[in-house]
Amino acid sequence: MQVEIIFIAILIFIVMSYNGQISIKDLIDDNYFLFRKLKEDDWDFYVRAKYGDSVSPNAIFTKRIRNGLMVIVVSLFFFLNNLTAIKVLIAFVLGYLIFKMDYMNIKSYYKKHIFTIDSMLPYYLKSIEILIQHYTVPVAIGKSVLDAPDIFKDGLQEMINEINSGDDTINPYMNFAKKYPVRDSMRMMRLLYRLSLGSQDRKQEQMIMFSRTISNLQQKARETKYKNRLDKMEGKTMSMLISTGFGVMVLLIFALMQMMNF
Repeated sequence: MQVEIIFIAILIFIVMSYNGQISIKDLIDDNYFLFRKLKEDDWDFYVRAKYGDSVSPNAIFTKRIRNGLMVIVVSLFFFLNNLTAIKVLIAFVLGYLIFKMDYMNIKSYYKKHIFTIDSMLPYYLKSIEILIQHYTVPVAIGKSVLDAPDIFKDGLQEMINEINSGDDTINPYMNFAKKYPVRDSMRMMRLLYRLSLGSQDRKQEQMIMFSRTISNLQQKARETKYKNRLDKMEGKTMSMLISTGFGVMVLLIFALMQMMNF
């Protein structure tokens, strides 16, 4: 009977939530400044790395909060008959684990594609060399935004807006590097900033240095990618050898036992 009551209570809660009589969304919106403290520093970057500009990091974060709260509420319904402090703690732990699950999944995606994502920025900077030769660095970046990888478009536009608003310091470039913490992003943005400061007389010399450095970073990304691919293949080969050796050993032991019994 208690299970039926709990089931009916959960069903009523779901129906009232669906009809808007109970609004978890309003609860989240009203207390969003508190929930934001749970937001991971690299959450926006991981979302952009996976989805580009097609998905809002804040929208997915809100769904994470909603799912966590739903689990907490449903868990409390199950414990309602004999509610204790330990059971309340268990309900909140379950809700937090569900909340964290999406972050772990999207972080796992980044780790699986880390070499592809890390190589995007050097390839993008390499692709705008010709534009930089004919325009200033901010103008060249502005003209290249539409053709840039989706993951960087918002950040590039924000950087251009900061520069156009009168900020001629390194801050817009560093803000971009912090927003997209791919391999060597700080170093590449410093190079780009120094290139933007160079006089027209020395531009060709600086362009050669910039091009050489970006090419080296591309090569470094390729070498790392191939090294990890080789390590992975070696690991699989070693696993196959161990499995084969173990199988042969089992067969030998089995054969010896048969001979002894014979």
